Amino acid sequence: MTDGSVYEELGVPTVVNAAGTKTRIGGSRIRPEARAAMDRAAEQFVRLSDLQAAASDRIAEVTGAEAGYVANGAAGALVLGTAACIAGTDPGTMARLPDTDGVADEIVMARTHRTGYDHALRTAGATIVDVGTNDATLGTGARNVEPWEYADAIGEDTAAVAHVYKSYEGPPLAEVCDVAHDHGVPVIVDAAAELPPKSNLSWFTEQGADLVAFSGGKGIRGPQTTGILAGRADLIESVAAQHLDTHATASVWDPPGRLLDADRFDGVPRQGVGRPLKVGKEELVGLLAALDAFLDEDHEATLAEWRDRAESVAGDLDAVDGLSTTIEDGAKSVAPTVAVTVAAERAGASAADLVLALRREEPRVFVGADGVDDGTFAVSPMCLTDDEAEYVVERVRANLADESGD
Repeated sequence: MTDGSVYEELGVPTVVNAAGTKTRIGGSRIRPEARAAMDRAAEQFVRLSDLQAAASDRIAEVTGAEAGYVANGAAGALVLGTAACIAGTDPGTMARLPDTDGVADEIVMARTHRTGYDHALRTAGATIVDVGTNDATLGTGARNVEPWEYADAIGEDTAAVAHVYKSYEGPPLAEVCDVAHDHGVPVIVDAAAELPPKSNLSWFTEQGADLVAFSGGKGIRGPQTTGILAGRADLIESVAAQHLDTHATASVWDPPGRLLDADRFDGVPRQGVGRPLKVGKEELVGLLAALDAFLDEDHEATLAEWRDRAESVAGDLDAVDGLSTTIEDGAKSVAPTVAVTVAAERAGASAADLVLALRREEPRVFVGADGVDDGTFAVSPMCLTDDEAEYVVERVRANLADESGD
């Protein structure tokens, strides 16, 4: 599985990816259509603002949003979207970010939506205001967050409401949007890993979201360094002003009007807080090609392929002494995932011991490790071939010195 790879030439172990579209191991397999488009894009120069304007048109078409933008990943899209909600079209505020003295900078967010990824919001200068509780875990029937709690937290210093979408985590996005819009503030949604299905490209906008961030390097299978931001045209305009290279003389500053109307600004903005989040012409074109291929894909057939692979893996691992499996659908992943419970005494190793041993092999084998401290690991079929799935099972058996499946 490492024969002739560029990583072998560099002396870097490759990874058999049974963990899913994780950034730390390279995301997903980029589509051939995207690779071909990137090669073609590398042959010529283009003004990046013109390319972003074309991307905006295409993103708007497929999402139903007013406009769109290509960022350097979903986290980059969240930084840019937050900066837009804080600064609007004021070049002075743009120039000062992430310093927000005297500017509305609060982002209202459900406490149960807080994750390490909200660092993207804080990078733009936002102050996050928690609302709600974790009472739903008590089983009392109470919801973690009620609409009135959002309304109570929104004030003159509120720049936006943030929502991390997971189908198992409330409150419903439409409710959140209604409350936010009643108080005149936008809603930013982190939907990084919510594709497929392709219907999700427009679903968040239909619920009322003002900005939605998707990863370009997960289910879309574009370049790992890309993301999509879809939303209101005025906010996307601010994003462009804070992301594009604006080192320009005022007399010749002539951005594409359908993306950024120069007449709406008091002058040429300084290089913005998003300027370090560069997206190259090759990545941008590659994402658009991947997006078109994603839309053409038969997702029902893909889902059936994932399920077949998951069932095969589950059956093989169930035959290993000390392991038991279930297949989990839906809520926490867009693909069916094999959850594997390790009975350490029978298996001869704990889940953590096994996962760590797999990662230290060459090639490295990565399985989902979120539950290792509770004695479980997971196998995602999304980024595996059938041969790789068999290899994962083989290496699990080998590390447990189990021959029962041979």
